[in-house]
Amino acid sequence: MSEFLCIGVPYYLGEALPERREVEALRKSGIAAELNAEWLEIAPDFAAVADPVVAVNRALATAVADHTERVPVVFANDCTSCLGMVKGLEAQAPAILWYDSHGDFNTPETTPSGFLGGMPLAALVGRGNQHLMRGLNLAPIKESDVIISDARNLDPEEGLMLRESDVTLYETLGDLHAAPLPNKALYIHFDTDVVDCAEMPAMSYPEPGGPSLDDSVESLKHVLARAQVAGILFSLWNGTLDGSAEAMAATRRLIHTLI
Repeated sequence: MSEFLCIGVPYYLGEALPERREVEALRKSGIAAELNAEWLEIAPDFAAVADPVVAVNRALATAVADHTERVPVVFANDCTSCLGMVKGLEAQAPAILWYDSHGDFNTPETTPSGFLGGMPLAALVGRGNQHLMRGLNLAPIKESDVIISDARNLDPEEGLMLRESDVTLYETLGDLHAAPLPNKALYIHFDTDVVDCAEMPAMSYPEPGGPSLDDSVESLKHVLARAQVAGILFSLWNGTLDGSAEAMAATRRLIHTLI
């Protein structure tokens, strides 16, 4: 792999919440130096656009696109940052490997909760919330270029829509490893809640079961050794919850697969 660029996205659904310090904690831990990488913090222009989620993602997209010589390693507080990441990688037209205990495939019409963080993957493929895509001037990607592993909690309509789509859905990491990876650049989206919450605590939406931390580390190693990785995003724990120190240590283990 090429040299890395660590990019911090210390916003939650477009807001800088003072109690959410996970990105800062990773920066202070020295993770960039361990990856022999520079650390870059984005600076959204909230005055330029009405939707703060669009503002954050525009800033992330610019940071990624301005450093094409390095592989971006993004640390974000929620999964909506995938939009800016994909926009920044647009010239490479990457496929997506999405590790998550949830599908993030809801739309405003299907969601039981209205939670925007459960909708970004659907938006990426042209379903729902296209104002976010238009705000980034980002065309939907093909569903056939998306792989999801271990989405073990799907809302009823979300699950039906996902299974009827052209997205490839693997129930376990073993299923993922048994299949070929896309023969093109790959964006890895790793929501840390995919790991069994017994080993990855401090999750806002914990899902029991799922892969162990060891198995998750080995899965990333498997993919990194076989794929042309364009970038990787880690969606982080919730530092206001019990177990945040353990969650950071577990996340650092996952990040160290890049070394």
